[in-house]
Amino acid sequence: MTPAEARALGRLGGMALSGLVSGIEHVHQVIAGRAFAAIGPASDPSRIVHDAAARGAYLAVRGASTVAGALGGHAAAPLVTGGQPASTAPAAGLALAALNAAAGDRLGPGLTPLMICMAVRSGGRDVDLTGRQLAAAFPAATSRLAVFVHGLAETDTSWLRRADQSAPYGQRLQAEAGYTPVYVRYNTGRHVSDSGRDLAVLLAELAAAWPQPVREIMLVGHSMGGLVIRSACHYGQDSAAVWPRHVRHVFYLGSPHLGAPLARAAGLTGRLLGRLPETRPLGELVAGPDSVRDLRHGYLLDDDWAGCDQDRCPHDHRTDTPLLAGANHYTISATMTADPGSPVGAVVGDLLVQPASAHGRRGRRQHIDFPAGLGRRFGGLHHFDLLNHPDVWTAIRELLAGPDSDHGPVAAPPRVG
Repeated sequence: MTPAEARALGRLGGMALSGLVSGIEHVHQVIAGRAFAAIGPASDPSRIVHDAAARGAYLAVRGASTVAGALGGHAAAPLVTGGQPASTAPAAGLALAALNAAAGDRLGPGLTPLMICMAVRSGGRDVDLTGRQLAAAFPAATSRLAVFVHGLAETDTSWLRRADQSAPYGQRLQAEAGYTPVYVRYNTGRHVSDSGRDLAVLLAELAAAWPQPVREIMLVGHSMGGLVIRSACHYGQDSAAVWPRHVRHVFYLGSPHLGAPLARAAGLTGRLLGRLPETRPLGELVAGPDSVRDLRHGYLLDDDWAGCDQDRCPHDHRTDTPLLAGANHYTISATMTADPGSPVGAVVGDLLVQPASAHGRRGRRQHIDFPAGLGRRFGGLHHFDLLNHPDVWTAIRELLAGPDSDHGPVAAPPRVG
């Protein structure tokens, strides 16, 4: 941990405690208000005294919490002088990812050292998108890139899961197909559209500075990462970037294209709790960050959620976003049941995403134009098995080798910008 991270962590602790005190004060005021209202005008003098005393007490506790957090962070900073960034240690990196997933949309000024910025990662560190830095980080760079985008609360190291039993997809793609694996890390608490826009910019800069002329790009997304990829493809085309023309394959591993049931449940619970003043603070907490709100229906673009109060509106405003033309799109899902086609499997899915959402098909009204022949369903696996599993790798390899994946020779383009 660096001194800046220690100071920011102290401030965050103080702010969290201050926020908790504010929530308690809100509930206290509501309950006291109901009691005084039941008594009637005779309680007015007592209410004035009570309210003044309560406001003063809560204000003092909030102020003390904020100051204590700041002082604690400053006191800890000298103890970690010369320390490495938290993201370089696996456990600390996961904790940082969890923090960003829970509150990444609210990490404002003063907390920026704790905010994950979208970046290419290598060796546990961010890689500057310059020719020199990329050449040093990827000494065996080829003209074919496989870019991996993780899901909610995950990191770039999530793709290495079970690496002792099964080599990661990136290593296999490199050894068997000549792709250079590139892992991206980002703040998963922000809107999917914000992350998609950032990914579009990152891919443009990455391709422009890549040590070799880029001839082919494969995109692989797990869970929410698949939505971020679709969003990036839209914004990349919208800005007339060159890199989308080089995308040949896109894999979506357990991506909730039509939303996730747990996110919808959190939204419903938040709306119900928000109806009562006493439980409104808890409702705001349960509703989750911007990204979880997007996962209720699979929102990709600003237009999907702009102008809508997602905490009060249960309706699906998802727009029909076309898939990137010129690329093959592969959907892969899993179910906890051994039979992926069973009714129970259709409901339970992989515990987080249902097959209908992963393949973009639910009834007649909800349909995303994924080619049916390029989808695969697996039974007996859970959501995180999709990050690295031998059966999934076999499917990826077969899909890449299949006749539908052949785009013919790819002309050597100028350097991508």
